[in-house]
Amino acid sequence: MQCTLAFDVYGTLFDPQGIERAVAAFAPERATEVAAMWRHKQLEYAFRRGLMQRFKDFSVCTRDALRYCNELYGLKLTDTDEAVLMEAYNLLPLFDDVQQALQMLGKQHRIYAFSNGCKPMVESLLENAGIANEFNGVVSVSDVKSFKPDPKVYTHFLREANSHPEQTWLVSANGFDIIGAGSVGMRTAWVKRDPAAAFDPWGAQPELVVESLIRLPNQLPVR
Repeated sequence: MQCTLAFDVYGTLFDPQGIERAVAAFAPERATEVAAMWRHKQLEYAFRRGLMQRFKDFSVCTRDALRYCNELYGLKLTDTDEAVLMEAYNLLPLFDDVQQALQMLGKQHRIYAFSNGCKPMVESLLENAGIANEFNGVVSVSDVKSFKPDPKVYTHFLREANSHPEQTWLVSANGFDIIGAGSVGMRTAWVKRDPAAAFDPWGAQPELVVESLIRLPNQLPVR
């Protein structure tokens, strides 16, 4: 059967830690640490804004997280430096398995990018990576002014994709995303890129677990 696949973007298709290369120009000895903290605070700020109902789009969360790192690590970034690093977020590297997996899956299923990122931000990322044409569309949480894992962002996706939960798979490397999608009845595939990763003990397990997106086509139902 043909399914609708909702691919998370940051952490699933693109590697946020890849920003480390750009960060190294400003923090050469701590680039790995700064890049990891930037991602950590980016997600934390999105969670906070969702809970507090004080929505700003994901680019604001990303910028504020960078400014936190600037203060924490004493980077002394100028406005120009900040702009350079923010632009680098539009050039994050794809994980190695993405392009081949999308091409394989697109022959059988409808594929969407589904992200916390605002639509222009995500579209720019996909275009820069040369994979925009692999998708049937882009769905952003910005339309409902909340963030994953708020259940309403997943019901928003289902409306936008005109898909039923039982025919829709959320594909994500983020455990909170898997749990959020499962809460509205979507089917879930967790991309366990790190063999040492543990899934959140919330009593809700992903239906599929794959170490690589390349394994996904053989595990999803086909027509």
